[in-house]
Amino acid sequence: MENELLKDVFHFEQEGKERLDTCLSKRFSNYSRSYFQRLIEKKNVRINGNIVKKGHFIKKNDRIEVIFTFPQLLDLIPQAIPLEILYEDEDLICVNKPAGMVVYPAPGHPSQTFANALAFHCSQNQLPGLASRPGIVHRLDKETSGILVGAKTYEAYQNLIEQFSSRKIEKTYLAITVGNPNVSIINVPIGRNPRKREQMSLLKEGGKEAITEIFLLQKTAYFSLIKAKLITGRTHQIRVHLRSQNAPILGDSLYGFSQINDKFQISRQMLHAWKIFLIHPVKKTPLHLTAPFPCDFSHCLKKFFTHIEDIT
Repeated sequence: MENELLKDVFHFEQEGKERLDTCLSKRFSNYSRSYFQRLIEKKNVRINGNIVKKGHFIKKNDRIEVIFTFPQLLDLIPQAIPLEILYEDEDLICVNKPAGMVVYPAPGHPSQTFANALAFHCSQNQLPGLASRPGIVHRLDKETSGILVGAKTYEAYQNLIEQFSSRKIEKTYLAITVGNPNVSIINVPIGRNPRKREQMSLLKEGGKEAITEIFLLQKTAYFSLIKAKLITGRTHQIRVHLRSQNAPILGDSLYGFSQINDKFQISRQMLHAWKIFLIHPVKKTPLHLTAPFPCDFSHCLKKFFTHIEDIT
């Protein structure tokens, strides 16, 4: 059984034609193409008021109406999914999450998530937290790679949540932007975009405090390599803040420049959760971790910038 989650209406503004399910999975990147195919089959998607089939091609100015549904979550199924472990002991685990992995089950992604992998890897533990997301104390966007921390004990779970909420954990990201943000700090509240519910936006009234510190590492005629430190941790914060400076992250399908993404054939945002500093939740010792770059990120670094080995 499914419950209605939300409804969205928009117009396809690109030239030419595109498959409906492909367009939807690009626009709403938190959901998979197969999820939208199921919505289309259930007649939850209409084009110009008409019910269509999943192979339908849309064209410019078509009006697209989508009714999202949220499946009732079943017990989390442990799955043997490889994890690149950066640190692990009896209390916590820190991994280098690959781009494309969802952190916990959500509409369109009922399995193959970090939560499924963690449940299998820690099968001898009674993981703390919600049944659908055991051990999860924070998240990364699906297409963002890098450090993800999980708790294996209740004591670690409670302490890590407290460290995140009190801003004691330092998280540093690397990003390749189109253009130069040309700022050192961005302090503008963020909230849900009232017109495009899949997006976040700057909201000076009604938004939550959002602060990002920016460090320019290298700049070329077209791109910049920046280091970003999160002072707060809002949904899509770095992506929205950089877009507000007219310097979106290369490859970002939601907030970026689609023509440039297509030109350089970049299919996901070049954003990497690079470093983290925290106090071990049980041992109370400092823990500094760095996540190696994934292949696609390294390729872009070498293609667009020089002296990459000097990045610190």
